[in-house]
Amino acid sequence: MNKTHRMDMRITLIGGPTALVEIDGMRILTDPTFDPPGSEFTSGPVTLRKTAGPALASDQLGPIDAVLLSHDQHFDNLDRSGREFLPLVRRVLTTPSAAARLGGNSEGLATWESTRILSANHSVALTVTATPARHGPPGIEPFSGEVTGFVVQSELLRDQAIYITGDTVWYEGVAEVARRFPVKAILLFAGAARVAARGPDPLTMDHNDAVATARAFPHAHIFPVHHHGWEHFSEDQQTLVEAFAPNGLADRLQPLQAGVPVTFEP
Repeated sequence: MNKTHRMDMRITLIGGPTALVEIDGMRILTDPTFDPPGSEFTSGPVTLRKTAGPALASDQLGPIDAVLLSHDQHFDNLDRSGREFLPLVRRVLTTPSAAARLGGNSEGLATWESTRILSANHSVALTVTATPARHGPPGIEPFSGEVTGFVVQSELLRDQAIYITGDTVWYEGVAEVARRFPVKAILLFAGAARVAARGPDPLTMDHNDAVATARAFPHAHIFPVHHHGWEHFSEDQQTLVEAFAPNGLADRLQPLQAGVPVTFEP
């Protein structure tokens, strides 16, 4: 470990799964969604309805070094305005199948595959590793499609990793991330998303999954996202607050307010 360096991280929740993560001056955006409230998106038997707009418009963000896109096939992770935004950034890292569909500056990473991203002046480097994700109960994959999470590490301080879960539930793949990486901060996609066409089980982490994740990563602070702004979320951030407290985890949960930056030093 480089003892002269401390990772400087700032998180700004934009809305839904969209957050601006600034690490050592580099600027990463997760799952871009910028459409206005009231927007509807229909895909097969599922219609998603947006109930809140972004705290910041895409043209207010400034330069973005990379977008980390968990998947492109669901509008609550990449809406119409988000899709229009992708060509404006330097790199888009996502699943191999999403990269094939999106083309352009999109790059697919297989599970556990890594790549480096450099700042514009090449003074800062981050390593991004794709991590497993299962977007719902066992057997959901033919319906949900390919999804990924990400681990981000500063090359100056590799023992302080940041884990972006993407749309997943708690399962063995998440546990494996805990075994492989020294995670200090988790951007946890929560909300217990449910759609009638896919049955009663949550498609993203509910409060029990979030608690299990916190326990598996005992040194990580939890920053919840993807729990508001869409009709199909069945749990909000307050649900997590109420679940973490009786489990002795209240000091590990870091609630976010849309549009308000939070600085974190592991």
